[in-house]
Amino acid sequence: MIELEIPTMALNPYGGKMARIPSTATPFPYREGNLWKIQYGANWREDRLTTRYIELTRKLYQFMTPFVSKNPRQSFFNYRDVDLGINSHRGRIRSYEEGKRYGEKYFAGNFERLVKIKTSVDNGNFFRNEQSIPVKP
Repeated sequence: MIELEIPTMALNPYGGKMARIPSTATPFPYREGNLWKIQYGANWREDRLTTRYIELTRKLYQFMTPFVSKNPRQSFFNYRDVDLGINSHRGRIRSYEEGKRYGEKYFAGNFERLVKIKTSVDNGNFFRNEQSIPVKP
């Protein structure tokens, strides 16, 4: 952190009563067995330094790799990370495959259930963004 200067890292503690909620009770599955949620960030005002600050944050993220969840590396949807992938929403099969890349990291075993719900409620995929739950092909 001292070497990189710019990026920040916030650790939110997990455990306690949160661990008693089953991973399938809500879309957010990462409860039992997780000690922390880590948020990486960087703030800047100079447009010319955007690439540098993003690269410094990625360097911190890479450094933390041996110390975090694996297979897949997990993520919290409210801390959006477009490096996990984005969805072009071009055709149902492609959209589903693109969505699966980031969706399983955000929602783990709940991803398929969320796709099923989204397909039944919004079959036309009207409500979407670059990392939304896709509809079933």
